[in-house]
Amino acid sequence: MVDYHAANNQSTVGGAQTYMEQENDWDRDLLLDPAWEKQQRKTFTAWCNSHLRKAGTQIENIEEDFRDGLKLMLLLEVISGERLPKPERGKMRVHKINNVNKALDFIASKGVKLVSIGAEEIVDGNAKMTLGMIWTIILRFAIQDISVEETSAKEGLLLWCQRKTAPYKNVNVQNFHISWKDGLAFNALIHRHRPDLIDYDSLRKDDPVTNLNNAFEVAEKHLDIPKMLDAEDIVGTLRPDEKAIMTYVSCFYHAFSGAQKAETAANRICKVLAVNQENEQMMEDYEKLASDVSIETCHLLLARQTLEKGGRPVRLSCFHHCPLCLQLLEWIRRTIPWLENRTQEKTVNDMQVKQEDFRDYRLTLAVCSQDINKAWHNLEGAEKGYEEWILSEIRRLERLEHLAVKFHQKCAIHESWTDGKEAMLTQKDYETCTLSEVKALLRKHEAFESDLAAHQDRVEQIAAIAQELNELDYYDAASVNARCQKICDQWDVLGALTHKRKESLERTEKQLESIDELYLEYAKRAAPFNNWMEGAMEDLQDMFIVHNIEEIQGLITAHEQFKSTLPEANKEREAIQSIQSEVQKIAQSNGIKLSSGNPYTSITPESINSKWEQAMAMVPLRDNALQEELNKQNSNDTLRATFATQANTVGAYIQAKMEEIGRISIEMNGTLEDQLTNLKEYQKSIISYTPEINKLEGYHQHIQEALIFDNQYTSYTMEHLRVGWEQLLTTIARTINEVENQILTRDAKGISQEQLYEYRASFNHFDKDHSGALMAEEFKACLISLGYDGEAEFNRIMGIVDPNGSGAVTFQAFIDFMSTETTDRDTADQVIASFKILAADKNYITADELRRELPPDQAEYCIARMAPYTGPDAVPGALDYMSFSTALYGESDL
Repeated sequence: MVDYHAANNQSTVGGAQTYMEQENDWDRDLLLDPAWEKQQRKTFTAWCNSHLRKAGTQIENIEEDFRDGLKLMLLLEVISGERLPKPERGKMRVHKINNVNKALDFIASKGVKLVSIGAEEIVDGNAKMTLGMIWTIILRFAIQDISVEETSAKEGLLLWCQRKTAPYKNVNVQNFHISWKDGLAFNALIHRHRPDLIDYDSLRKDDPVTNLNNAFEVAEKHLDIPKMLDAEDIVGTLRPDEKAIMTYVSCFYHAFSGAQKAETAANRICKVLAVNQENEQMMEDYEKLASDVSIETCHLLLARQTLEKGGRPVRLSCFHHCPLCLQLLEWIRRTIPWLENRTQEKTVNDMQVKQEDFRDYRLTLAVCSQDINKAWHNLEGAEKGYEEWILSEIRRLERLEHLAVKFHQKCAIHESWTDGKEAMLTQKDYETCTLSEVKALLRKHEAFESDLAAHQDRVEQIAAIAQELNELDYYDAASVNARCQKICDQWDVLGALTHKRKESLERTEKQLESIDELYLEYAKRAAPFNNWMEGAMEDLQDMFIVHNIEEIQGLITAHEQFKSTLPEANKEREAIQSIQSEVQKIAQSNGIKLSSGNPYTSITPESINSKWEQAMAMVPLRDNALQEELNKQNSNDTLRATFATQANTVGAYIQAKMEEIGRISIEMNGTLEDQLTNLKEYQKSIISYTPEINKLEGYHQHIQEALIFDNQYTSYTMEHLRVGWEQLLTTIARTINEVENQILTRDAKGISQEQLYEYRASFNHFDKDHSGALMAEEFKACLISLGYDGEAEFNRIMGIVDPNGSGAVTFQAFIDFMSTETTDRDTADQVIASFKILAADKNYITADELRRELPPDQAEYCIARMAPYTGPDAVPGALDYMSFSTALYGESDL
């Protein structure tokens, strides 16, 4: 028998098959590229929120916010317009799983096969499974129903995009990844439907980020399409995620497809109006140009002439009324007649009058007197001799005054510089300084010495000026000499004090350097020793948790090793303390007043001694704690061994009995009554082992009270053995129940013992994993061996033997089915149901469908005998298979 559904799905173009292929694509791509996963998260979240906001809510984290199933069910209600079952409001995991299952069942009811997606994964926040589920929803409710001509879903959406963007340069949509990377395709879609929102000609192909951001912002602001992608992510990815792009583009499709007819009509009206308005404006411009041509022409000529002369262009009306222009014209009118006047004068004098008037401004006066020049020359000679004497005296006195002023100025400058220098040089500030401070004082003193040497020239200049004043017979030479001598004497004193201070600073520097070296050595040794002591104290106080003897013995060994290092550590402590004593000795012998503590460390000798004493007090406390724990672990180990001995015995017993029951259930020798008797005796022997289980429970109680959580002596746990014991009791009880049911079935249906043996043999043969039940594929193989064929037949039988849809067939269900199949025969309803499957659930069937599904002779037989179907949903060529089946069953009955 041919499976109509499988054949029909293979022949479907662009329908549910394409949709399922896309869904399976997701299954084969579970390990998403990180960049694609980021794009899908943002896109799918925005898509969900675009629908959830209609219900007044939204999501923030796509794998977290759908875990309880509430918003998932709400999303499906919004996008489908249908009501889902009432959700459970509990917070437990079972409530969340039930809600998600309700959502998944609703999706499945829409013809969607959810591959590898279960409620548990969604509740656990599995990101990839959640993204796969949302992608399935998007495909079903946003993309599957898109249809353009004879293509649908993905191909239909792609064809729609290609047609809409065909007129635009630099746009070639061939897929849902690379074709959208430069952003021009998004802008073209918007411009095609809303040219008022996009200036497409201003976009550049080499600026994808700007293009994408422009399209996304316009779509969000004007088209109510939320921003689902980041431009940087698309540009920065070698190949953008196809699912994210498809989701985004589908929103553009739905935003434009509904309003496209209205927009087309509006655009057509606007186009006609625009042509009319343009024609009217052109006519108005023409009439105005025709009426104003002469004036405008004049204006243009005047402006051009004015510009050629370097002037400012003016309109004609201004030129006729400008006052300057009127004055210029008046002057020209007066001047031209005067220049053109050639009236001849009667005499030369008359003409010379005109010439003299022209030469008046060239006349100059020049008066020279020879006597006045000679007298002036003698006067100048007499004045010259007197002037030279006066100038000579003035120069001498000016020189003396200048030297005196210069002398006193230099003296004042020098005295100002030396003020306080003796006090500075005699102070003993270095006695309480640190080494760095003394070094700073030395550098400062060296700078002072350089300054002192520089002032030597000034002292020599003062002495030279004083000598010159004496040579030029300065009237106040006595005071000059006294001041000069005082400066020279003070200079000698400063030199001696400078030398003495330098010696003191250098001596103190050497002493402090010795102390500094000792400080540094102390710090280098004190820091690691202090850290060692702090670590030791921390270890001595550290709480320990051990689970066996080996661990506590390891801690005891480590503690003994630590104690062996204490004598050497004490020697190091004494050596560190001796360094500090040497510092005190040097300071006392040289009269150095030590400032604060060691500049290289804050660790004091007192703190070292204090920590040492604390550590020594902790050692015996640690000894006692470790010994107590050793005693405890020895006791625990005894408990472990006792429990393990009993657990290993019980575990082996349960394992052996489970294997025996499995073998007994397969072999089943003798009559069913004999098997039942033997099984009940076997059950009694198993129940008699209960005291051993109780004894093990007692040992386990002791283990629990001692807080023992591991046992290296056995691989069994109490929980494992409890489950095994219960499973053993359940298995023997179930086996007894199965035999009892077989007896009832045999007696009720009249099945012979041989038939039951045959059923059991067939069932055991296909029960490959010996689970006591046939899985779907195992049961299907069994049916094929019995002569059944076809997916539809298999589905029908599975509905009978597994009504709950568990996917497994028990031996009792198998016996019921086999007894029914061997005693019943096909009914008219069964024949009708078979035809209905071939007709894809229609109330009629066509000749083409019969020829496609049945062998040629049987197909023609049916076609020749079926009456035309006359129901309300009839189509040309429809055949009535229902009345044919009823008649066929009746004929076979006769």
